[in-house]
Amino acid sequence: MNIQKKETYSFQSEVKQLLHLMIHSLYSNKEIFLRELISNASDAIDKLRFESISSPNLYNNNKPKIQISINKSQRTLIINDNGIGMTRKDIIENLGTIAKSGTKSFLKSLEDKKNNIKNELIGEFGVGFYSSFIVSEKVLVRTKFAGNQSNEGILWESSGEGEYNITNVIKKTQGTEITLFLKKEEDEFLETWKIKNIVNKYSDHITVPVEIQIYDEKNKTYFWEQINKAQALWIRNKSSISDKEYQEFYKYLTNDQNNPITWSHNHVEGTHEYISLLYIPEKAAWDIWNRDNKHGLKLYVKRVYIMDNSQEFLPNYLRFIRGIIDSSNLPLNVSREILQNNSITQNLKKALVKRSLKMLDKLSNNDNEKYQSFWNQFGLVLKEGPAEDSENLNLIANLLRFTSMKNNSSEQKISLKQYISDMCDKQEKIYYITADSYMSAKNSPHLELFNKKGIDVLLLSDRIDEWMMNYLVEFEGKKFQSISKEDLSLNKLVEEKITNKEETSKEIVDFLIKVKKILGDKVKSVRLTNRLTETPCIVLSDSNEMSTQMAKLFTAAGQPVPELKYIFEINPKHELIKKICTMSNDEIFEEWIKLLLDQALFAEKGNLDNPHEFIARMNKLFIQL
Repeated sequence: MNIQKKETYSFQSEVKQLLHLMIHSLYSNKEIFLRELISNASDAIDKLRFESISSPNLYNNNKPKIQISINKSQRTLIINDNGIGMTRKDIIENLGTIAKSGTKSFLKSLEDKKNNIKNELIGEFGVGFYSSFIVSEKVLVRTKFAGNQSNEGILWESSGEGEYNITNVIKKTQGTEITLFLKKEEDEFLETWKIKNIVNKYSDHITVPVEIQIYDEKNKTYFWEQINKAQALWIRNKSSISDKEYQEFYKYLTNDQNNPITWSHNHVEGTHEYISLLYIPEKAAWDIWNRDNKHGLKLYVKRVYIMDNSQEFLPNYLRFIRGIIDSSNLPLNVSREILQNNSITQNLKKALVKRSLKMLDKLSNNDNEKYQSFWNQFGLVLKEGPAEDSENLNLIANLLRFTSMKNNSSEQKISLKQYISDMCDKQEKIYYITADSYMSAKNSPHLELFNKKGIDVLLLSDRIDEWMMNYLVEFEGKKFQSISKEDLSLNKLVEEKITNKEETSKEIVDFLIKVKKILGDKVKSVRLTNRLTETPCIVLSDSNEMSTQMAKLFTAAGQPVPELKYIFEINPKHELIKKICTMSNDEIFEEWIKLLLDQALFAEKGNLDNPHEFIARMNKLFIQL
């Protein structure tokens, strides 16, 4: 080996933390390191296949393969591939840094829970290569990028302790060779039977042949033995694939340590021929809300790998779905730009969205416990659906889950079908209320009438709920109605109406005139109500105006909000109202009315424009008692 220039580099600080965690804390299932290295080698071969579409000379007519050899005397395990290889720049970027935002916060979260995370880190962050150091005291990587000259080979060397060396070397063949110098306590990985078992367990389904070097005692020679099926799992007949194989393929594809909740495997023939294999994970990715979150399907065209994380085939609200699509209609040299403007892509997307939603619908009907587990993890993401996908609105609505007044729990378990089946005879609409929290919604004075009538109300307290309800207009012929907005159906629920006598009695007429004069344009109108039982007054939004929660969303987003003017409703049967009606001191009367409005606004909005004035007014009235 002709060694030339040697340079020493320091690992990025995040890599140092990661290596320390991996070597000392995280992995209980050490054998997964081999799965990771084989997966990386398979990806390198897939990338070479793709690049060779436009540059056929890169392929060199070599049969794609991954080879594993053991040297017991030197205590080394070698994994070699003839894939695309790496340049010096690739080596530094791929093996010396983690170029992804959110790294520090991710590592901090690992430190906080490292005793529980065990194997969950592998693949979670694209750091599979570093798992080599769990079993190795030193790692060598010899690589040459496809198309480069033999004198452009690179040797990378590290003990995983903060630094790595890079040297220019001669390497005649393209691809990457990784040599692991195993620790003394890792003898099991020097056994051929152990390596075979690991490959059969984790890598049987990858499309590249994995070979192991075997020594023939009789003939005193070495030969290569293929130890995996090397057939794409998704092209096999569904009846020949076991649940275990589907689960292992999912783990290989996603680097997730948990089994998927469910999956859907489909071969479609006709105008657009394709195969899809879609999975629903058990747990949400730690960075699912991060803008840099990588999601989408792995794309193949006629069994040839094209790209990872192709987001063109599923909408953003289904970003938790993982899997592959293998199309027979797309061109092999397809790019992301072509995908975005391709009619075939749009047709495939429509079909895959339907398939995904039906997969979830089947899960919700067949296994309520598993669906509830899915909803607890991904419900907030799915709630983006009504705004993004009007075409499938009914399918999405059927999958939504809510909590309600009668449910008496913050866990969202109730479907809209269940709510409708439990509706009262005279109930015309699906009633709901939005609030900042579950407890705020549960204790809203707007619920008093519904408690009295035994009518259930959906309690919506996720930030996205108000936005979602703007697009969720009706379900199975029943319209949605916010109980904090004025509506005719709400008035119909009040059997005991305010009598004309009460409305026209001199005392109440004078009272309403005085209240309107005091509040002026602070409110839209003032009127009596029998909707309340425990509360003296509330405020309602006009049916055509922005709701309180929507105004909060606008404010949080830095958007201008029009001035909100509420309808002020007063309960004439409340003892406090009766007492205020009899007050002769106009100044005290005015203070009480302003206090009542502030109370109602505080209950509705959760805040006041001038809380100090409210407190001062309340203290002033306390003194008068």
